[in-house]
Amino acid sequence: MRKFLMIGLVVAVAAGAALYFGVFSREQAAAAAGAQAPGGPGGPAAPGGQRGGGAGAPGVGFRPPITVQMAAATEGTISASLTVVGNLIGEQTVDVVPRTAGRLVSVNVQLGDRVRRGQLLGKIEDFEIVEQVKQAEASLEVARATIRQREADLKVAELNFERSKNLFDRQLLAKQALDDAESRYLAAQAQLDLAKAQSTQTGARLDELQINLGNTRIVSPVDGFVGRRNADAGAWVSNNAPVASVVDISRLRLVANVVERDLRMVNVGDPAAVEVDAYPGEIFKGRIARVAPVLDPATRTATMEVEIPNADNRLKPGMYARVELMVERHEGVTLVPRAAVVDYDGRRGVWTADENNKIRFLAVVLGLENTESVEVLQGLKPGERIVTDGAASLRAGDTVMLPGQTPGAPGRSGGPGGQSGARGPGQGPR
Repeated sequence: MRKFLMIGLVVAVAAGAALYFGVFSREQAAAAAGAQAPGGPGGPAAPGGQRGGGAGAPGVGFRPPITVQMAAATEGTISASLTVVGNLIGEQTVDVVPRTAGRLVSVNVQLGDRVRRGQLLGKIEDFEIVEQVKQAEASLEVARATIRQREADLKVAELNFERSKNLFDRQLLAKQALDDAESRYLAAQAQLDLAKAQSTQTGARLDELQINLGNTRIVSPVDGFVGRRNADAGAWVSNNAPVASVVDISRLRLVANVVERDLRMVNVGDPAAVEVDAYPGEIFKGRIARVAPVLDPATRTATMEVEIPNADNRLKPGMYARVELMVERHEGVTLVPRAAVVDYDGRRGVWTADENNKIRFLAVVLGLENTESVEVLQGLKPGERIVTDGAASLRAGDTVMLPGQTPGAPGRSGGPGGQSGARGPGQGPR
């Protein structure tokens, strides 16, 4: 039963479609026949030289007048700028790492504290090193006392040797006795040299221990602020993990990449205007500090560093910044609004209008461009009027009108108001 119902439904749908399209085809055929009849739409022209279907109907391709804005080219100054973006980084950012391992006794700073170079940030326990230092100092005192003793022994041995030598010269002393006195003198001299060497060794050991003792003091290597604090008192620290991070923000840097085509316009010392989201509408002054002498072969870009003074510490590392670089400036040149310049038929130029408001495309040679104006090198002089707003939608031969002008206004044949041509025979009264 379901099968028969489905077959009936399909047949009904097909019959309805055939009926609908049959009627629709007949209506189209009747319309086509009426169009070919004299006086019908699209048929031969009726008497009076015009087609039927209403007098004065526009022909195919007719475009009504287009409302546009016009302005005169001016003479002025234009600057070209290059905008780069990136994150601000501190002049110096240093992770403070202890020079020796040990247990952290104290941490003397908090996050955000201002610190000076050499300021104590933390202390590692040092009692073992202190005892070793005391022992080395005692050993050094012993070595110095030994030196004094050896110097005294050397003095005695030297006197005995001189006395023996005098006696030997007067033949009152045997040669063997003189040799013995000389040997004792040389031995005493060697003992003194040994004592001095031992004293030097002990002093070097003491210096080493004092260095190790100094390494238990964790100090700031630069002036700045504590950017991070990674450990608390009681923690075990080593030279593999930083205790804190200190950043110098008296001057910030923005590192950006400049593409190859813009590299010629970037020079060290050029001014820069910096904007950040934290202070909308406010401009911070900077300058280009460094430009890499080589390009990255993979990206064809060169690294550039922009320095921004930050004496009041308002800017912070990590802020997203937009930097506008003034790379070129021309004075006394012809300028047009940026909206007036269009691409038409493969050329760049502007639209001008004649006395009948018919537009004409004028190709020009352009120079510097910014967000508001464009420099015209050739093809246009200051004072010439051009189309500004609406120029992108125009085509050759269009008619334009200014805002507030009424279409069809009399007095200008071919103007924005259209033609006021005579009505042909067979047309009704006006």
